[in-house]
Parts: sequence; C-alpha cells; structure tokens
Amino acid sequence: MKNTKLYLAIMMAVFTAGPIWAADVERTAHAQHEQGVVNMFGGAVYTGEPALAVTAALIKAGGGAEHFSFASALVAMLGEETVNSEVAKLTKQYGEDEVNTFISGMDAAIGYAINRVTDAGITLPEPADLTGVALAKTLVEAGTAPDGVFWSGYLFDKALSNKIHNQVMADINANISYEDDKITHKILNQAMYDVAQALAMTDVKLADLH
Repeated sequence: MKNTKLYLAIMMAVFTAGPIWAADVERTAHAQHEQGVVNMFGGAVYTGEPALAVTAALIKAGGGAEHFSFASALVAMLGEETVNSEVAKLTKQYGEDEVNTFISGMDAAIGYAINRVTDAGITLPEPADLTGVALAKTLVEAGTAPDGVFWSGYLFDKALSNKIHNQVMADINANISYEDDKITHKILNQAMYDVAQALAMTDVKLADLH
C-alpha cells in the first residue's frame, strides 16, 4: 500500500507540474524508495571514492579534455571495425536520431563533468595505464553493479562520484533535456552490455532500461 500511495503521488505531481519537472519528481521518488536509494535512471548507487585515474584514461583515449569525442574513445578501445558494427547494430535497434543523441550526450556529459570537477577544485590525476581493450574491460567492470547488471549510472558514480554525477545530470536536464539524458543512459547500458559480451565478459547482465 505504501508503494501504491507513493506512485499515485508521483503521477499526480508529474501530470500537475508538467514534463519539465519530470526529472526532479523521478529523483525524489528514487530517494524515497523504501528499498534504498537508486540512480535516477535505475541501478545501485555507488558512494565510494571515484576512480579518477580511469576517468582520465578515458578522456585521453577520446582526444583529451579540450577535444573529447566519445566516438574516438570507442575506436581507441575497440577498433574502428568493431565500433562501426556496433553503431550499425544500435542504429537498427534504436534509430539514427537516438544513436546520435547518445553519442552527443556522452560528449556533453564529459564536458559538463570536466567543468564540475574543475569548479570543485579537483585536479584529475595522471591517466591510469589503461588503453585499448584493457580500458574497455575496466569500464565494463566499473559499471557492473553488485547485482551483476551494467548500469550507466553506476559507471558515472565510479567515474566522477555520485555527487558530481548528479550535478552533471542536472546540467544536461537543464541545458539539453531530460529525455536526451535518459536516452544516453539507456543506449550506454545496451552498448556496454554488447561490449561485455564481445569481450567474453558473459556474466554481465543487461539493465532493464535498454
């Protein structure tokens, strides 16, 4: 009964306030969930220290902080042929518009993250000695929650910290859109699951949001 009442209250808030407030309502709902806090778009929350050296390695793979490209980072990790095959698969699954939203959304997320880290007075360490497939495997492992499911939010928590991850999502929701943020999380869940399977990390499970 408690969950039913909470759900009805949330839905009333959404329909009354309109879609612009959907992200705030969903965030509040998650925070109040009796089973514990989960990320806005699903999955466990990680509140430990972020793996900033791994984040720095990802940024380096994508061309550096000033010219970061998630597509370039993928090619650096997996090779152009594999990436082209995966993009074709995702495009067939989600459509070109959503895949473009995903790629640009990842670029935006890294850009906002760098700004937030800088504003917080945090200096990224030297990149971890991770390149190619080793970096890809590390990212899959970082985003795999205790339930064995890869969740984008769990990866972002580990890459940035839960606090900065939430700040970055707020930036995206305010300056781009909540829907684009959700699409980015959704397709990253699927893409990293696909990467896990291709790298024989077959114990990794696919998130509900995909």
